[in-house]
Amino acid sequence: MSTVASDLRDYRLAAIDALRGLVIVIMALDHCRDFLMLGTSQDPMTNPDISPFLFATRWITHFCAPTFVFLAGTSAGLMLARKSPVELGRFLLLRGLWLVLIEMTAISTAWTFAPQGVAQVGGHTMVILQVIWALGAAMIFLAALQFLGRRNCLLLGLAIVVGHNLLDGFWPAGSAASPWWVALHARGVSATLGPFYVLSAYPLLPWVGVITLGFGASLLFELPPERRGRRLRQAGLGLIAAFLVLRALDVYGDPHHWAVSAKGATYTVMDFLNTSKYPPSLLYLLMTLGPAALVCAHAERWRGPVKEALVTLGRAPFAFYVAHLYLIHAIAVVIGVAQGFTLGQMMSIFIFYPPSYGIPLPAVYLVWVLVVATLYPLCRWVAATKARRRDWWLSYL
Repeated sequence: MSTVASDLRDYRLAAIDALRGLVIVIMALDHCRDFLMLGTSQDPMTNPDISPFLFATRWITHFCAPTFVFLAGTSAGLMLARKSPVELGRFLLLRGLWLVLIEMTAISTAWTFAPQGVAQVGGHTMVILQVIWALGAAMIFLAALQFLGRRNCLLLGLAIVVGHNLLDGFWPAGSAASPWWVALHARGVSATLGPFYVLSAYPLLPWVGVITLGFGASLLFELPPERRGRRLRQAGLGLIAAFLVLRALDVYGDPHHWAVSAKGATYTVMDFLNTSKYPPSLLYLLMTLGPAALVCAHAERWRGPVKEALVTLGRAPFAFYVAHLYLIHAIAVVIGVAQGFTLGQMMSIFIFYPPSYGIPLPAVYLVWVLVVATLYPLCRWVAATKARRRDWWLSYL
């Protein structure tokens, strides 16, 4: 008998929830690596001597943000079955503002454990704008864009995703530009605002394109299951083929070119697959959304406890996201103190951890499994509560 509660929200599709659950589990692996791995680095892909094991660990997590943001747009489109455009616009605006607020407060605190200030940034309180910020801000834009209708949003999202790399050569246009303008298409933009050090890690413009594209693509998810699966497979294969052709030509779609490596075929393939996430390039999005579409097409036929667990996690992604950051950082503190470092050294974001801190990558995988297993009961409770009740506040969990 299925342990997944029947969901009163009739726009829910189990395949979407299963795919969302899969990507948040993979996301937790990336954050475990960030906080726990010996010699951790914010982006190990920049290291030309990266091992294939570490490369694969980081590369597989590239699927998380694009899939999650795309599906947020898809879910918003499916809500039109029970909400008017005005009601949906109000929901997206409030939901987006809520996510931005949580990113700037509870989630930024989870990354640093130092709400009173981080010494390495002059004692300022760090406000880190990452994927939840990008999702929330993109929802705010979608609150207005959805009035264009889903077909027009599909075209607009496609235009942004395909065309934003045209900006690579001249945006940002000089250091004198406003950091908030620059942050639309560039990573690592920072500004000090009173007691706060604000760091923008997720350039916004492409993510607006992804969520708008997902909103338009929700039309596909209203098709009968057999047709939906066929269209998803066609779309997935088409996106993968487009990635392979464009990446092989190496003339557009990603600012980082690839080359045949003197280290052999493995490193050549790694270089071929090493596309830009910040901002997410056209090739990065083709490389990730194509396989995600194939997985979603086949998720309809998944059966058994693994699918049920993924559906449960996919119906409580926000609760999982917030809780897993606090849990992983707490584990990092325990490991750091056990290795002889001070509590103060560990009460900061991982990029400032001591160089000799950390555990080997295989041990990171073990902690990752522990984190997911530990948080599963919380997600099961949240998912069950949201499934059987329609309280307005549950939409914000």
